[in-house]
Amino acid sequence: MNKKFVGTGVALVTPFNKDLSVDHKSLANIVENNIKNGTDYLVISGTTGESVTITAEEKKEIIKTISNTNQGRLPLVLGIGGNNTLSVVEEIKNTDFTGIDAILSVSPYYSKPTQEGLYQHFKTVAEASPVPVILYNVPGRTSKNMLPETIISLANDFENIIAVKEAAGDMHQYLQLLKDKPKNFLVISGDDDLALSVVLAGGAGVISVIGQALPKEFAKMIKLGLEGNVKDAYFLHYKLMEITGLIFSENNPSGIKAVFESLNICDATVRLPLVEATAELKQKITQALKEFK
Repeated sequence: MNKKFVGTGVALVTPFNKDLSVDHKSLANIVENNIKNGTDYLVISGTTGESVTITAEEKKEIIKTISNTNQGRLPLVLGIGGNNTLSVVEEIKNTDFTGIDAILSVSPYYSKPTQEGLYQHFKTVAEASPVPVILYNVPGRTSKNMLPETIISLANDFENIIAVKEAAGDMHQYLQLLKDKPKNFLVISGDDDLALSVVLAGGAGVISVIGQALPKEFAKMIKLGLEGNVKDAYFLHYKLMEITGLIFSENNPSGIKAVFESLNICDATVRLPLVEATAELKQKITQALKEFK
């Protein structure tokens, strides 16, 4: 089993300055804070990192800032995915994987391929990737659910497909994956609200959004879950429940950036077509954080 990706991974935000340029200083601070407070690995340039509005040049600079701050302390996962299989392969070929431990590759969005299309897409990605591949199923964003049987087929057929970040928000689907998966294949929760339940059912952990702002408590909850300490884990789950719900109530990453703004860690600025969290949501988040502390 790939122990590197057991526990709490966080899908890092890309902080922006008011002029929409990347705020590398705040990014380095977020990374350092996560390393010191129990996060197990870092995910670069996922949905939460606003990957769709980041240029190729900016992506390189973001990787550099995170790598330089991390200094090899935690495993790094890089988001490389899309709905044009050939351009995903092209990006893989042109990426310097020094210090990168795996890629996280999202299921093709917008095109709505069949299950066979999804299988062939990831077969092509796996064959091109020099590092392990974590599949990412998020039907709420892609408008196509990658079924457990497709994921299991890929897991059985390709040695370097080592895990899935499952984010269909469907507990039955998680259980199906956990029941049928090959022994060393990891089922990672992509739903913060279900993460503990998934871990207790046999999941490997989570790639979290809220975890990067409250790493100490969130990582501890997952660790307790992995140890089978249900009572203490659920105590933290209930404590985190309100703030976790709030950050997704408008959109991600506007919600988590509002949390960071409230904690004076970075600005709440996002790039269009996203807009900042509303004043009402920001107020609720500030209040929830006060109660949480």
